[in-house]
Amino acid sequence: WDVLSQEELFTAQVRTEEVLTATCLDFYFGIQKECKQFPVFSFILEDFQKFSIDVSLMSEHAQCMSPASMVISNIRTGSRTILHMNRDLPDVTVDDFSKVTLSHFKWIHWEGRNADEQIKMIQQVETFNSKLPPHQRITISVEIEKTQEPLYQLFPHGDVVFISKDVARHFGFHSAEAALRGLYARVKKGAVLICAWAEKGADALGPDGLLVHSDAFPPETLVDTLGAGDTFNAGVLYSLSNGGSLQDALTLGCRVAGRKCGFHGYDGISQMFSGV
Repeated sequence: WDVLSQEELFTAQVRTEEVLTATCLDFYFGIQKECKQFPVFSFILEDFQKFSIDVSLMSEHAQCMSPASMVISNIRTGSRTILHMNRDLPDVTVDDFSKVTLSHFKWIHWEGRNADEQIKMIQQVETFNSKLPPHQRITISVEIEKTQEPLYQLFPHGDVVFISKDVARHFGFHSAEAALRGLYARVKKGAVLICAWAEKGADALGPDGLLVHSDAFPPETLVDTLGAGDTFNAGVLYSLSNGGSLQDALTLGCRVAGRKCGFHGYDGISQMFSGV
């Protein structure tokens, strides 16, 4: 479950993690609707409609304004600085989540935000899953990107857990492999732990204890890194949800992220991988 309503950043987290996988993933990424007079509202909905993203389940906060972000991109290096403004839009709550019919979904992804509430949502899914045979259960994935202590309680709640390079370093690890081996004890039995490490590619560790690695696929010219991590997640989730191996998923994630860094924005990413 993702709260995605930022003028710039929402495309990185919705378009790449939803549109790229729209034909095969039953994800639900919620946005929260702000006052219709605010121009971001139209921008978001038009973009969702353009890419056939279903927003029928979004929660509405008519008196709130959408968060907005100004992204300053360095033309020479492709790096970016983000100035973020969030006035009053609340995060998704467990009450919002309770209105969702879980039987409509096969995979739900949480980006770590208000972890206390998110764990309650995940527990609802776990209760739902407990009544079903394994092949009918919803797969749960979580991403722990920010170095915030409350988010670390999400570790044992995902079937697939993504951690960022920043989180790995926060725990004192200096490589993806070291982070996965050092933090795997935090995830639940049978889970997959994944860590991307920028130009060094990404590693994953599953219950068999075998480390899986993919090299990075950098573009000839680095143009725009905004959303690289989200496009990586998109590729991994797309592959895993369609029965791909962990190696295939990791490689696709790195390929998608590398391709994205070679141009501005996100339009056309799915066409570049239309044969996948």
